[in-house]
Amino acid sequence: MLMTLFVAAFLSATLLPGSSEVLLVTLQMQGHDMMALWAVATFGNTLGSCVNYALGRYALHWQNRRWFPVSVAQLEKGQRWFSRYGKWSLLLAWMPVVGDPITLLAGIMRLHVGVFLILTTLGKAARYALILGLLHGFS
Repeated sequence: MLMTLFVAAFLSATLLPGSSEVLLVTLQMQGHDMMALWAVATFGNTLGSCVNYALGRYALHWQNRRWFPVSVAQLEKGQRWFSRYGKWSLLLAWMPVVGDPITLLAGIMRLHVGVFLILTTLGKAARYALILGLLHGFS
């Protein structure tokens, strides 16, 4: 079951749609070790964000291709946004809809990978700890 949680957390952190929270809560309610669930979900979700970072880091090589999914104007807007809010926005990389683009922009902006990993991991770990903590408080 931990591998299933890892895959769900990984995929939900990429640009693909998905959610690992329901599985996390289900596994906790079934009595699985809370610390193991927290660690696996955090690691999987952070690793999925690394895929976005890598895509952003290398995506600009293809920006002049007709099939490139982002216009120059959209790219510039995203870069201005990341320049304004900076690396600290990665603490919000866990958020639905906006989190994945933040990690992609970090790669585009060539943020140091160590800073990316620390801030992204902290945000995702805090989110999973909050979910498990709230669940534990209700049981």
